[in-house]
Amino acid sequence: MFSVDLHSHTRFFHGFGPRPTAYDPLGARLNGAVARLEGLDGLASTNHDYCWTLPHAALTTIPGIEISTTRGHVIVVGPDPPAATEPGQLTPAEAVQLAHDRGCAAIMAHPYRNGTLPDSSASFDAVEINGKQLEHHADVEALARQRDLPMVGGSDAHYPFELGRAFTRIDAPRLTPESVVEAIRDGRVEPAVKERPIDEILRPVYVRIHRWKARRASKSNAPADDPTGLSG
Repeated sequence: MFSVDLHSHTRFFHGFGPRPTAYDPLGARLNGAVARLEGLDGLASTNHDYCWTLPHAALTTIPGIEISTTRGHVIVVGPDPPAATEPGQLTPAEAVQLAHDRGCAAIMAHPYRNGTLPDSSASFDAVEINGKQLEHHADVEALARQRDLPMVGGSDAHYPFELGRAFTRIDAPRLTPESVVEAIRDGRVEPAVKERPIDEILRPVYVRIHRWKARRASKSNAPADDPTGLSG
């Protein structure tokens, strides 16, 4: 059994577009160090609309991307995720098909934030318990039962200290991008949550940020960017 955070970011801030920046190598190295301290075996780097990974000597890195679809965010992890996607251009079904065409798994990210993915008929492989939105844990469980999908966990970390508060236990003989995809599709995964004092302090902050973003998006009829990266 391996412990893997399936949703993390190497960039501390949004606003630079879907391309690697100088923040990425620094973020990746810090993420790797914290992931090992948290006892994780693997880490998926899932930046917004671009794929960028940095191998770690003592940690398995899973390539990934968080695609901003027309109805919300889709996490794609596996051996060959797309290098980049145009925000807001793909439908959820198109994002899922793209993932499957490239041998990857497609995960419904934070389903009750920043979109309407639960209403989509796309053939997702799993539903995410998001480390920044644990107040919707019961809703995600109900959605997973309704869709007959496994649940996975991801911290949605944009800052290294956020890593590991939600992660995925993966039942596989060895940890590789391919084995992660197979385990997700076979349902040999389960989410795990690690509550820490810092998370209890930050949870109401995240809730306020998400509510503010939802109000802003409803007024503009478009997703609201968060330059701090706190909301994921």
